[in-house]
Amino acid sequence: MEQSYDLLSNDLALNAVGQDALLTAAKWGKFLAVVGFIFCALMAVVGIYMSSIMSYSNYSYSSSYINPVYLMVFYIVLAIILFFPCLYLLKFSNKMQAAIKTTNQDSFDISLINLKAMFKFYGIFTIVILSVYAIAIIFLIIGAVAR
Repeated sequence: MEQSYDLLSNDLALNAVGQDALLTAAKWGKFLAVVGFIFCALMAVVGIYMSSIMSYSNYSYSSSYINPVYLMVFYIVLAIILFFPCLYLLKFSNKMQAAIKTTNQDSFDISLINLKAMFKFYGIFTIVILSVYAIAIIFLIIGAVAR
């Protein structure tokens, strides 16, 4: 059963120090989100560009494990995956700045919901990546033992 906390009955308040900290976090969050969007776009462009260059080069892919199309798809999918936490961070930043400037409770709540979504996304993403690493290590050990 999920326990509910009432901040008002526990004498917790968002004072000037908390507002300043959230405003600063929102400004840095906006900067990081914009930089993240730029890197996502660059990642997609680099994937497409590398794929086209590798396709037209004299390099033989019969002996290679990397197909240029797979490389392009990998980069584009990774750019799309990394786009979402940047979007949540930007939404957090914009709503938090608006909430503090206008003292709007709805904007404040939506801002915190977006912050929660960003951290949840990164948490799930981290679990998936660690699981892939663990599976890869297990297969490497099995492959080494099988030789």
